[in-house]
Amino acid sequence: MHEGRYVFVTGGSGGVGQAMVKIFAREGAKVLFSYNSQEEPAKLLEKEISDSGGWAKAFPLDVRSGKQCRELAEKFEKEGWLVDVLVNNAAVTEIMPFALLEEEDWDKIMEVNVKGPFLVTKAFIRGMIRRKKGSIVNLGSLAGHRLLEVPVHYATSKSAMLGFTLSLAREMGKFGIRVNCVVPGLLEGGVSAHVPEKQREEFCKYCASHRPGTLEEVAELAVFVASDRASYINAQSIFVDGGF
Repeated sequence: MHEGRYVFVTGGSGGVGQAMVKIFAREGAKVLFSYNSQEEPAKLLEKEISDSGGWAKAFPLDVRSGKQCRELAEKFEKEGWLVDVLVNNAAVTEIMPFALLEEEDWDKIMEVNVKGPFLVTKAFIRGMIRRKKGSIVNLGSLAGHRLLEVPVHYATSKSAMLGFTLSLAREMGKFGIRVNCVVPGLLEGGVSAHVPEKQREEFCKYCASHRPGTLEEVAELAVFVASDRASYINAQSIFVDGGF
């Protein structure tokens, strides 16, 4: 499905990130992925894929730095690693009531979850425009689309992915670049690991599937949406929430 393609996944050392890196590699892609502080898990993932006959390389990146994003994109181009697929996955969250939020708390979430995808996409989309092809997958969250008891700054940042996806898809369509958003519900692992048990039980009660999703279920969809098999899927927010 992605044989011979170069794929770049941000936040590849996290839960959903690792699942996507593995599945992209399984599907024949050459996977480039970034990590921020989790160097050891990133290097272990790189080795695991290499040992199984795949191709993956890990790189440190602070998605809040436009300079780092530009330099990494330039490095990939010089190496001949022409990125066909970009997955904006890197994100952070924190459990905090709105009344206790400080300005720096708000800024931290917005810088990683909103400014990060902007800077990474800006750096890598230029090559896609030149080659007149590409696929971008943004990772959203049910928190940005439903009335849920979730941190306000996190929900706001993930809601922003809808507008980013729609407007970017419209502008990039003339260059043969598709842009979509995958929207997970509650998962077993990843950022969902921080969700209180009471809220987990409430989600499962009202979810038609009566369970959390898995990291792999989200990753399988993201890998499919990024592929040519989904060539007529564009500007969509696709929910993976078990029917919530």
